Amino acid sequence: MKLSTPYSIAYEEVDTAVNVFLRIHTNGPHTGTGCAAPDEQVTGETPEQALESMSDGIGSMLKGSDPLRIAFLMNRLSRPFREQPSVLAAVDMALHDLMGKAAGIPLYKLLGGFRDRMATSITIGILPETETVRLAMDYAGQGFRSLKIKGGRNMESDVERVIRVRESAGPGIQLRFDANQGYSAEEAICFFEATKSANVELMEQPTPRGQPDLLGRVSRNVQIPVMADESLITLRDAFRLAKKELVDMVNIKLMKVGGIAEAMAINAVSKSAGLEVMVGCMDEAALGIAAGLHFALARPNVIYADLDGHIGLDADPSAGAVILKKGVLYPTGRPGLGALIS
Repeated sequence: MKLSTPYSIAYEEVDTAVNVFLRIHTNGPHTGTGCAAPDEQVTGETPEQALESMSDGIGSMLKGSDPLRIAFLMNRLSRPFREQPSVLAAVDMALHDLMGKAAGIPLYKLLGGFRDRMATSITIGILPETETVRLAMDYAGQGFRSLKIKGGRNMESDVERVIRVRESAGPGIQLRFDANQGYSAEEAICFFEATKSANVELMEQPTPRGQPDLLGRVSRNVQIPVMADESLITLRDAFRLAKKELVDMVNIKLMKVGGIAEAMAINAVSKSAGLEVMVGCMDEAALGIAAGLHFALARPNVIYADLDGHIGLDADPSAGAVILKKGVLYPTGRPGLGALIS
């Protein structure tokens, strides 16, 4: 799927999203659908690997099983596909979709039903200063009240872009900043000091994921929340980040962690440690965004959403799986994940 607005982050240029869709058939009236958004940089998978796993391995391991025994089935798949979290996420999504359809209600109500809508941020990639401001004002005009600005290539340029957006957008817009591992700890601290006037709400993954202690150094020296993204892949990652008090927040992406069930487990660890949670996304079709939204709606301590990966995707077969109005996401109200896919 082509992106109508390509973007840049610290380590790559993105103009296309490749998702792999999965449909699970039963001998009853229902089917379940899921999708994977493999990304070599984040999930360690290629689309070709994901497609091969779904075509050759998943089907034979699920065939003949009770689709409502989600924990049993995901446990069976977790070892052979442990290096393919987006594949696991697609299966988990499809099984949860089936469960909601079998119950006849939207999935978020089955999972807890804490809220029925959620505001999302929208992302601005690395662009020249003038273009960054123009896009920020355009999104604000569409009703988005939270903007996530990407950076990590040049700290001084990032500072100028953030300050200019604040000057143009005014105090009513929340600004979040994501360096995508592009900074040293010292650069992240300097960025915070230089942007105090811009009142940045949070700083996401400023330092390399392979050095989680650097996140701790940043969080101890800045007065805004520091969030782990790429450093959080597994439940054990969540435990280590929490135990060492390295961050203030975590970004749970279903594609990174392996689906809704695993996201719920990581969320429980985060809640016990007093860490705030944001549900995030990759470049995902609306079906993947719907799964993230249903998870977020179900749990009270998931207080932030960054679910904009479907916006501007051309030829998305699951378009309409979520409803977006003035920066707020709503489920469709249909059973399961609420998607209609031909």
